[in-house]
Amino acid sequence: MPVRILRPTGPRNGWTVWAHGGSWHHGSALTWHHACADLAVVAGTTVVSVDYRLAPEHPHPAALEDFLTAVAWAQEQAASEATEVAVGGDSAGGTIAACAALVLRDRGGHLAAQVLAYPPIDPQCRADSYHRDPCAFPSAGALTAAWRGYRGERPDDSGGLYSTPMAAADLTGAAPAIIAVGELDPVIDDVRDYRSRLQAAGVPVRYLELPRTAHGAFLEPVPARLTRRGVPSLRSCLGRALAQAFAKQTGVTLPPRQRTFS
Repeated sequence: MPVRILRPTGPRNGWTVWAHGGSWHHGSALTWHHACADLAVVAGTTVVSVDYRLAPEHPHPAALEDFLTAVAWAQEQAASEATEVAVGGDSAGGTIAACAALVLRDRGGHLAAQVLAYPPIDPQCRADSYHRDPCAFPSAGALTAAWRGYRGERPDDSGGLYSTPMAAADLTGAAPAIIAVGELDPVIDDVRDYRSRLQAAGVPVRYLELPRTAHGAFLEPVPARLTRRGVPSLRSCLGRALAQAFAKQTGVTLPPRQRTFS
């Protein structure tokens, strides 16, 4: 299984295994290279970007199994360095990462954090936010079709391999969450609801809701017109929050990073 490893120079905040977006049907570690490189630099973490198998040729649980395999490998590397592992993803990758965090919880594993950038949660896309702007991406129709292609006609969440975090009866004990979404994103109601469910289960949540930000923002630097207004990029916000999550685990705060890699 191919992965892309992005390792900033100098001391590092453990390992972060990342699942790219693309509605479970598209995307690659190569396409996500620059975004994951920025995350690695800002967070000071080694990022393992996973080229998981894509639907519909490989429906659930193929992508989740690939991601969990990468997490197991990263945990071996982290153990040899006495460091921590986090999981994360954007859009459909955020859904995969959230499910992986629950699987690892069920198996008695430990994660420093789960980093979820605007993950779709409800396969039926029933929330009001999906219908506020008919021109917004992703549309409810396109996303429900993507869910069907990913989960198959008869989705099976048995065996503890969840296709959506909604399939978990209890979220207690899940890894601390860093969740980000833009105010213009159709999945925002899903994200807000999942945040509330995690908090109700006693899971620590750092929630970031970015103004004037749409779906897919992890791939894009913040536009200059918004920079002038003081709006940060979503991935820089995630990177800083992830660095802080690692620091909580280790008690060590690393200095700001230069944009260099080994």
